[in-house]
Amino acid sequence: MTTHPTPIPLPLPRRIAIALADIKLAHSVFALPFALLSAFLVAPRIDTGVILWGTFALQLALVVLCMVLARTWAMLVNRLADRSIDAANPRTARRAFASGTLDPRFGMLLAAGCALAFTAGAALFWPLFDNPWPGILALPVLAWIALYSFTKRFTALCHLFLGGALAASPIAAAIAVNPQTILTLSPTPEAQAILAIAGFVLLWVAGFDIPYALQDLEFDRETGLHSVPAKLGVQGALWTSRLLHGAALLMLVLALLATPRLATLTAIATALVALLLILEHAILARRGVAGLPLAFFTCNGVAAVLLGLAGILDAAHLST
Repeated sequence: MTTHPTPIPLPLPRRIAIALADIKLAHSVFALPFALLSAFLVAPRIDTGVILWGTFALQLALVVLCMVLARTWAMLVNRLADRSIDAANPRTARRAFASGTLDPRFGMLLAAGCALAFTAGAALFWPLFDNPWPGILALPVLAWIALYSFTKRFTALCHLFLGGALAASPIAAAIAVNPQTILTLSPTPEAQAILAIAGFVLLWVAGFDIPYALQDLEFDRETGLHSVPAKLGVQGALWTSRLLHGAALLMLVLALLATPRLATLTAIATALVALLLILEHAILARRGVAGLPLAFFTCNGVAAVLLGLAGILDAAHLST
């Protein structure tokens, strides 16, 4: 049984800063662009198609706030749930809760605060925009995105659960901005595109999380944790990742075909993302785990920003 050092007393601002650094807030880039793109696809408009910015700007601000709070909640749950596992793993032993730098009780309070703030922010869509759905779905969303942290204890499909947690972001943003477009038996073309984008996010994130898990292949096997690398080995993991990314690109094509609001810029971005994913897998094939920093964050971060920005410009009709 792993023992944890006694946390060092630190001022509250310093503890919050350490916690935010530990959960890598910059990794929000993997989900936030797709939530924003989804919001733009279903933004309120006048008959000529021009966005009603007086309404949409506030909706967008709430979407961003809720996204950041939800991700912070999920990552804090992850760090707390994995505290003992992380402490036993040399790669992760220096994480704030695993190392004893931060008291887990502080982490629980911070996570609870994020959950409460997220729920409050989601509930504001009802009085402000006559939309009760974000408030209704707030707790199920929090539960869903926290589930991933426990899945590696029982299934090698944990990577797909992580992808599913991030894939909730474009769907949630669409429900927050214009629920009628997606909560219907006959989804609009924009809603069909958003569902395809969510499918892309699911497969794309799972596809790059699998190579990331190569770092812990031996540790996972020794401790009985589940992952695709632990189950299939290095080559099996890399081929699974390639197949998932191929399927992810097909989802992007479906999104392009679903609505004319995703036009030339999104098509160009899709082609560039395909090249980036090919580059990512070439780096991994050549350098293995040593290529992860470039393949994991740089290639995938650029891909997310490219797709999000191009799609937003198309959806907002700024490209013409």
